[in-house]
Amino acid sequence: MRNSSSHKNPLAEVFGFLVADMSEVARRHRRLKLCPFNNKVPNCTKDKANDPLGVCSIYHNNHTVITCPVRFREHWIIAEDAASFFFGADVNWTSLMEVKLEDKNGQSAGNIDIVLVAYDEAGKVTDFGSLEVQGVYISGNIRRSFETFMKNPSAWKNVDWKNKVSSSFYPKPDYLSSSRKRLVPQMLYKGGILKAWGRKQAVALQKSFFETLPNLPQVKKDEAEIAWFLYDLQLANSRYELKQVEIVYTEYWPALNVITTPEPGDMSDFISVLQNKLTDKLDNPPDTPTITDVFLQ
Repeated sequence: MRNSSSHKNPLAEVFGFLVADMSEVARRHRRLKLCPFNNKVPNCTKDKANDPLGVCSIYHNNHTVITCPVRFREHWIIAEDAASFFFGADVNWTSLMEVKLEDKNGQSAGNIDIVLVAYDEAGKVTDFGSLEVQGVYISGNIRRSFETFMKNPSAWKNVDWKNKVSSSFYPKPDYLSSSRKRLVPQMLYKGGILKAWGRKQAVALQKSFFETLPNLPQVKKDEAEIAWFLYDLQLANSRYELKQVEIVYTEYWPALNVITTPEPGDMSDFISVLQNKLTDKLDNPPDTPTITDVFLQ
């Protein structure tokens, strides 16, 4: 979501509530470190269970960016959306969390975030699909601003955090790391097994994250192997609410090939880099150590 005004500090939501929210319920969530978004336990467990980093979203360029994958579990909209893609209507289904996936040799391929399971009246599994949820990694130091806020939430609105830390420490989304280090490896390894089994896959992302990916070749819903469910945060009644804003349907390999294939730049630019390094090395050769130098080391 884009906001009409700029922000002097990076925090949007802490323990589920706007940083400007001084209501009793917001203060209670901060005091008890509670998560209102269906975490596996009542408390927030992000980063450290005993000292959680309760930041759900941050502001970047006046846009609210979801940084915690649990934030996507609000009202379980993502599970309902994924189930509609996997099973259609009038099917009994439920969700299973953090399901271990193994390859043919019994080696772990990692855990699937959420598996949606369809079942019959006898409780027998009749179908399933995987749902991966991806927040955005943060570069800079988010914990320092979080701890400053928690010490005195009411004073935070007057804090100009951009003037307190250097630009390299100011928290901002790292979309490239989020896709290369997290999303792509999951889709290739875990997703490759599910593709071989003929299972459909769903991915829940914020739209701003998806827009940093290359343009994916789209297909019709009934031809899709992956549904990319795109969400955003919309302000309503002094709270941000998760809303689905778009669905992109793709096949598996055409989408992954586009994501994992870089667009090459001009080779002459790389040759210029090589030339500069070579020239610098020839003009400034390293000192050749003598036997005495080596002995003294």
